[in-house]
Formats: sequence, structure tokens, C-alpha cells
Amino acid sequence: MNKTELTPAATALTDLILDLFRLNSRVLASGDRLVAPLGLTSARWQILGAITSAGRPQPVAWLARDMEANRQNVQRIVNDLEKEGLIAFEANPHHRRAQLVVLTDKGKQTFDAAMRLQAPWANELSDGLRVEDIETMRRVMAAMRSKLEGTGDEEHT
Repeated sequence: MNKTELTPAATALTDLILDLFRLNSRVLASGDRLVAPLGLTSARWQILGAITSAGRPQPVAWLARDMEANRQNVQRIVNDLEKEGLIAFEANPHHRRAQLVVLTDKGKQTFDAAMRLQAPWANELSDGLRVEDIETMRRVMAAMRSKLEGTGDEEHT
């Protein structure tokens, strides 16, 4: 087989990746519409979620690492969230310049409101899908992610 020819599995995977790109765009647009009344975007919501799930204050670099996102992009959004009063910065006893990011009361209320909107959205989106199919897709995505991480293709900045 010529190196430029795709195997049947590679062809199916390429089609899946293209579908994932389209799905990602649709999910982000839908998320943006869902949380727009709260003054959020999908990106802002995702960062509020990362702060919440961290369980303790973390610097932006750690949030970006946990999200597998570009640190500069996370920093820009965190700065916007701070201007909106949704997060605050606290001194970091372990690093003078890398302040810790914490949710304010307004940030907690906004995140909680977003999650109250998310539940019916996810219920509707999953309606008619088999749990087993969703779990299979998740396993396939995890395997692909693991392979990509093994090649050094993940972004860490």
C-alpha cells in the first residue's frame, strides 16, 4: 500500500474527525446561545467550570493545563471574567506573580445558573440516543486522545 493511501480504518477515522470538527462548532454555538442571557460564552462557561472543578484556587497556567488549552487564551478570558466581577485574583503563597483564580459570589451564581440551563439542554440532546452508544463514542475519543498525547501533539503553553 502506498503511504499516501488511507486504510479503511483511516478513512473512517478521517470522516469521524471531520464530523467532530462540525459537531464541536455546533456544540459551541449552541452553548453560546444557551448561556448568552447570563452574559457568558461557551469559553467563559468552560473556564468557570474548570475553576469550580479544580476544587481549590489555581493559577491560570494550571487551569489551562487542566483544560488542555492555550495559557494565553485562558488568561485573556480570565481577565475578562475578572472585569465582569465573576472571578477574583488572590495572592499565591507559592509564586509571587502567578496569582490564584477564585470564583466570586457572582461567579458562583452565574455558573450555577448556567448548569441549571445545561441539564434540560443535555437531556433533550441525548433523547433518543442509547447510553451504550454514547459510552462507546467516549471510549473511542479517549483512545484517540491517548494516542495523540503519546505523539506529543497536545498543546502545552
